Parts: sequence; C-alpha cells; structure tokens
Amino acid sequence: MADTLSKLAKPIGATERKTRVGRGVGSGLGKTAGRGQKGQYARVRGFKRHFEGGQTPIQRRLPKRGFRNPFSAVMAEVNIGDLEGFAAGAVIDELALRARGLIKGRYDRIKILGDGELTKSVTVSAHAFSKSAAEKIEKAGGTVVMLGIGSARS
Repeated sequence: MADTLSKLAKPIGATERKTRVGRGVGSGLGKTAGRGQKGQYARVRGFKRHFEGGQTPIQRRLPKRGFRNPFSAVMAEVNIGDLEGFAAGAVIDELALRARGLIKGRYDRIKILGDGELTKSVTVSAHAFSKSAAEKIEKAGGTVVMLGIGSARS
C-alpha cells in the first residue's frame, strides 16, 4: 500500500499556474494588467462599502430618529401561573427557574408578574414583583424575597 500512495499524482490539467498580471508586455497582461485605460475600475482594488457612485448614500438620506440605550436592563419575566408546577414549600430562585426552562438566555433582572393563580405556599426570590404577583404569593401563604440589583447573572 505504501508503494501505491507514494506514486499518487494529480491528473494532467487538474491545476493551472496562477496568472501573474502586470509583469511586462510579453505576458499579455502587462502595463495596465488587464484593467483597461483610466476610470474607476482601473484605479482602485475595492470601493468603499455602501458607495453609491457619488449619489448621496442611503444612510445619509434617511432621517435619524430615536435612541437605543446601551445600558438598559434586560428583564426576564415569569408569570405566577408558571410557578404552580413547583412543589409546596419550594424555594424558587434563578437556578430553579432555569432548571424548569422558565428562564433562558441572558438577562440582568428577574420580574415576577401576576398572570395566573398560585395555590401553593412557596418562597420566591426575584429582583422585582408586580403588586398583584406579590399579593397572590402572600395570599397563598408564600414568601416574597427581593434581591439586590447587583446579584443578577448573565
């Protein structure tokens, strides 16, 4: 087998030599290197991105509106009805919510919202609670634990 592998070769015509442009008149692609005389395409290799031939570019023609705050907090929202799946007396925090798939991806804070009903006594830890959510948790005999802003994970 080693004898066969040592004699392998590409078929004739499988590779061609790279054309070297701008290497004298005898090469057929000397002087202007196949780019013709003068003009935009003869002078530069590439063009500015979004260049529109001298026309005012679209990013300058369109109106600029609004503002996107780069420091805004990303809030993970969980409804009270989703907490019904936990056992009575459970401690519901970020790790428990992630394990159940109620929180996915990156976020800065967790907020519990009041949609749905809660019948079990549970301890819920989050950064924020809506008024109705806090009332429903306490009405069911549970505890609301407010977390500090700096304790979020990403």
